[in-house]
Amino acid sequence: MRECQMPAKKDHGDEAEKETLKNAYMAGRDLLRRSGIPEPDLDAWYLLEYVTGVSRASYYGNPQREMTEQQRTQYEACLRKRSSRIPLQHITGEQEFMGMTFCVNEHVLIPRQDTETLAELALDILERGEIPEEAGRGQARILDMCTGSGCILLSVLHFAARSLESTGADLSEEALAVAAQNAERLGIRAEFIRGDLFENISGRYGMIISNPPYIRSAEIETLQEEVRLHDPREALDGREDGLYFYRRIVDEARKYLLPGGYLIFEIGYDQAEDVTGLMRRAGYAGIQVKKDLAGLDRVVYGRYS
Repeated sequence: MRECQMPAKKDHGDEAEKETLKNAYMAGRDLLRRSGIPEPDLDAWYLLEYVTGVSRASYYGNPQREMTEQQRTQYEACLRKRSSRIPLQHITGEQEFMGMTFCVNEHVLIPRQDTETLAELALDILERGEIPEEAGRGQARILDMCTGSGCILLSVLHFAARSLESTGADLSEEALAVAAQNAERLGIRAEFIRGDLFENISGRYGMIISNPPYIRSAEIETLQEEVRLHDPREALDGREDGLYFYRRIVDEARKYLLPGGYLIFEIGYDQAEDVTGLMRRAGYAGIQVKKDLAGLDRVVYGRYS
């Protein structure tokens, strides 16, 4: 691994070269490029913005602005981490999802744009008023199984045009702490429950959403280092065929869905046929597949009848 160092200041007579935003950015970009980081320009910029708080408009207005020694040192440290394939989001501690900023760390999957397809579909269904409510409760209930950072559930709650009772469930206590932190920062009320899938869930819901672990065990070693070495393995590993958690959730969710309630999954690009089959055999109706912006199968959903 290359040592991440900014170029040394050069002497020009009695004056040392000043470390400007532009010089730092260009050096950082070149370092990340040499280290094989996929988007060195973008990552070098995000790290510079994170360290200095400078906006793009401010940068282009005065790229020769000097960095403080503290900023320079911090930027070097951030570049060193990124060069060693630590994800950008683990360095900055945050990631944008559905236009909101979520706290993330090594205990949760980094929210990805593909997953917005699931959140947007859930919101569409809610807008159409299609999810059932328990008599006397007065509002619909939704459950996010394998909630991780809580980004899906909290985004749905933030943008929904109606009041909802909500639960996020996860086996990881550390992940639930991140989800609770995100709920508090965003000012969104949600209940988070620790357990092995439905272990500690009670009552019935009008909608269950889930982005479960779905990578085949043998494929994990082929993933990018950022994912393979830094995402929590338990949030990736769908066992031998990638379908272990789909089988369990499809089967167990029937006890927790109201008649007519929706079960909505994120899936891997090649899992639509398998997950659709699992849901059909379990008695779900109206099963459909939704593609993401890249045109890949991303969501499977249906109703419990």
